[in-house]
Amino acid sequence: MIRALRSAAEEMARGSNLRDIDSVLDSIVIHAVETVPGADAGGITVAENSKIESSHTTVHAIGELDQLQTELDEGPCITAATNPPRGGVIVIDDLAGDDAEACPRFAKAAVDAGYRSMCSTQLSTDHVGYRAALNLYSPTPAAFTTEAQLVAALFGAQAAVLLYGSETAAHLTRAIDSRDVIGRAKGVLIERFGVDDSEAFQMLVKSSQDTNLKLVNVATWLAQDAVERGRGRDRKGGRGD
Repeated sequence: MIRALRSAAEEMARGSNLRDIDSVLDSIVIHAVETVPGADAGGITVAENSKIESSHTTVHAIGELDQLQTELDEGPCITAATNPPRGGVIVIDDLAGDDAEACPRFAKAAVDAGYRSMCSTQLSTDHVGYRAALNLYSPTPAAFTTEAQLVAALFGAQAAVLLYGSETAAHLTRAIDSRDVIGRAKGVLIERFGVDDSEAFQMLVKSSQDTNLKLVNVATWLAQDAVERGRGRDRKGGRGD
């Protein structure tokens, strides 16, 4: 079990672009299905700022089932993502039995799609307002044994660390990109109006307030406008030659 988890962790880290959260989530689902005993298919449920979405499924039917839980607001995927129990794992041994009485509409759809048991595992992060769950399905009743649940819990814990690293890397990348575009926009204003760095920044802030747009969006527009103006001048110069 430990060897399988270590191998999965190495493969996820090696095969993912940490700055691309979608790539990381894809990798988590694929390796979870390969690693957790009994798992036949899987997907991810993300709850962020009261909005719940399902994605990154290994087969199309799972995407529909996870999305159905979101629409019905019932099912282990929702609970694992928003209000996980101690241990972070929720298991339904038989979606056609009494185990599924808390989510009857979803359970019927899952059985109709050919799945009889499932296991949802919390993917915790420190990102405020962001919660996720890994959802695993099997066509066999009681497929997720005690050992499988332990593997799922441990896998979820290490996957959460990877997801946190991905979120951090993506946030830093966005921060660097924002800083760069704001710097370019300030340069445009300095050249165009003969102001200093501080005055250029205050001009951006005022434009942001006046337009009710984020500062980085104002800066992006201004920098792109400068590029378009430059291209226009180049085209005019080319026609005059």
